[in-house]
This record gives sequence, structure tokens and C-alpha cells, in this order.
Amino acid sequence: MTSPNREQIIAALNSVIDPVDGQSIVAKDMVQGIDINDQTVNIMIAVDPQRGPSLEDLRQTAEKAVAAVNGVTTARVALTAERAKGTPDNAPKAPGGPSRPAGTASGQAGQVGQRPQGGGQKPLELPDVRSIITVASGKGGVGKSTTSVNLALSLAAKGLKVGLLDADIYGPSLPRMLGLRDAKPKPSDIDGKMTPPTAFGIRIMSIGFMIDEEQPVIWRGPMAMGALEQLLRDTDWGVLDVMVVDMPPGTGDIQLSMAQRVPVTGAVIVSTPQDIALLDARKGLNMFRKVNVPVFGLIENMSYYKCPECGHIDHVFDHGGAHKAADELNVPFLGEIPLDLKIRLGADEGKPIVHSDPDGEHTKAYGAIADKIAAAIDEQVGPVSEPKKKSLFPKISFK
Repeated sequence: MTSPNREQIIAALNSVIDPVDGQSIVAKDMVQGIDINDQTVNIMIAVDPQRGPSLEDLRQTAEKAVAAVNGVTTARVALTAERAKGTPDNAPKAPGGPSRPAGTASGQAGQVGQRPQGGGQKPLELPDVRSIITVASGKGGVGKSTTSVNLALSLAAKGLKVGLLDADIYGPSLPRMLGLRDAKPKPSDIDGKMTPPTAFGIRIMSIGFMIDEEQPVIWRGPMAMGALEQLLRDTDWGVLDVMVVDMPPGTGDIQLSMAQRVPVTGAVIVSTPQDIALLDARKGLNMFRKVNVPVFGLIENMSYYKCPECGHIDHVFDHGGAHKAADELNVPFLGEIPLDLKIRLGADEGKPIVHSDPDGEHTKAYGAIADKIAAAIDEQVGPVSEPKKKSLFPKISFK
């Protein structure tokens, strides 16, 4: 199948009309970005935040218009309140239409430094998802994704219905870790939804299913956040007890967007024992506190190395640092996971250690941590049999 070109996409979007004034969204410079990857097209539309909640029909109309273009198999359209300071290189112009001043949506000056607010849209509703757990770290390279995968499988082993979302838009790794490198989402029986790939009894969604494994994702923050929201909103997750979200490292806009737009039940922080990693882990933990998301605790990954031949233990990256930090920050210490070749090989080969060695000591370590997380979930939302009736959206406060 031939890939669509930019001109075809612009022509399709030019037929999408803003109901307020009857003008094309292209003529009004509302189309902020177009990204074409083979047969997958991602569109970012800039809107007035106050109008965001009323523009879902327009978003869907734009998505259908792009999906109808010859050669398009997947179309994703997201709304954002953020405008670039200048007209971005990939923002289209209406054929023969007037241009507007840079950084404006309707002839009015935009607010410099305005933080994206998800296009002013209402919070994402996931009524069939009982709880959402984010697995985060202050920095990359600490084994957060490997931990996310094995915790998700450990929760599923307890009889819970589990979904796994790869929120690392710029560096998706879950398709490889779960042996799904060639998998693709399929159309769902529910209109407008995608059925995600499954592995080891859990449903998984990742931007990695829609792009080549070695292709970089070069998107501005608003487009990345829009793609993440669409993965959440347009996936047929079914009924879930727990959704585990593998967060990107750091404390950026995606983390803030998750806190603002998604009813996060609690956060788990992963760190290695050495001081430099713990410094960033503290930042990640304090970010969740800042946005009033409960922190379920810290996990010390790569805590020690045990020689498989003689049983001697070495503390390659120091030891006990995460436990000490948890005590100082007054959060639970969830447990420690060793540095072990089998865990690394399992991640690289798409055979997580919890699945490949269900009776091993590493699986027991992940299982013990999963028990604590499950208990924390029950504390927040109530047990499955007696759920608590309360809003899980945090109140955002910055001081």
C-alpha cells in the first residue's frame, strides 16, 4: 500500500469546518502538526482551552477525514492548547488562504510559556479500569520498564485483570520486552476503539506497535501527550482491576499530563542504590507529592549481585540506599530486586523472568512487591467486592 503524502492530508483536513465560524481548521491555522509514518498519520490541532470540552466532535470529524485518505490505515488526532511561539515548520497553510501572526489561534496573542492542559478537554474517563498505577523513575537506565513488566505479570498471577500501558512515547520498549515486536492493534467491535495485543494474559498498548523499532519519535511535547491520551482513550482495555503505566524517566510534561488528565491511584518509584540515582528518584517522588498523587513506595532495583556458582553477594551499585531514602521521605520501602543476567536476558528476549521462572527467587521478590502494591490499591479504592465511591483525580497545587 502506498503511503499518503502531506498534500493529501492537508486537503482532507481542509474539509473539516469549525462550527463557530464556518471556516476550515486549515484556513484558521488550527493544525499545529502533521506526522506521517508509513500508513500511520498523527495530527495535532491547537484550540482555545475554554472550547476544548466542546470540540470532541470536531476532533472525531478530523480523524475520520484523515482515515478516509487513500493509504491511511491509522489516523490519530489530538487537541492541544499549546501554540508554538512561531509558525512551526510542519504547520500547513490553507491553499490560497491568509496567514495569521505567529503564535496566535484567532488573531489574538498567545500566552507565552503556557503549559499544555490537554486542549482544555475533560479528564479522561476509564470507567472499566478500577485502578491505575504509574511506575516511574527520576532517570533512565534503572530498570523501570523491566520492573513494570514483571510487576504487571505478578499482579496478573494474583488473579487480577491487568493492562499495561507504555507511556514512554519517545523510547517505547514494551513490545520487545513482551515478545510482541511484530504485533499490531486491531479494530475493536466498539466503534473507534483498538483491540490491543496481548501477552501472558495481559493487554498491552504502546506507540511502539505503530512505528518501526529503530525509528525515532521526534515530536513536540503537545503531540507526544496527545498520542499518549489517545492510546488511553481509544484502546479497548476491557474490564481491568489494575492498569500498570510504564512512565518515561524524569519529571516532564507527560508526567504532569498524566496527573492532570488521568485518575492515577498511586505511584511506584524505581531506583538503583547509588546516590546519583537516588537524587533523581527523590525528585520523581516529590513531583508526585506536588500533584497529590499517593506514592506507594520505592523499589531498589539492581540491589545486589549474587554469584550463581558460589552464592557470594556483591553490592555493585552500593546497597540499601533506596530503603534509607524511603525512611527519610516517609514512604514505604517495597522491596529489592537483584542484578541478575536472567532478568536482563528475559527482557531482551521477550520472556519476562516472572513467566519463564515462576518458582524462582526473583519471581518471589516481584510477587512480594506486587502484594504490597495490591494492598495499597485496596486501601485507596477499596477491594474489588466493595469499591470506594470517591473521585481519584488529584487536586493540583504548586507552591
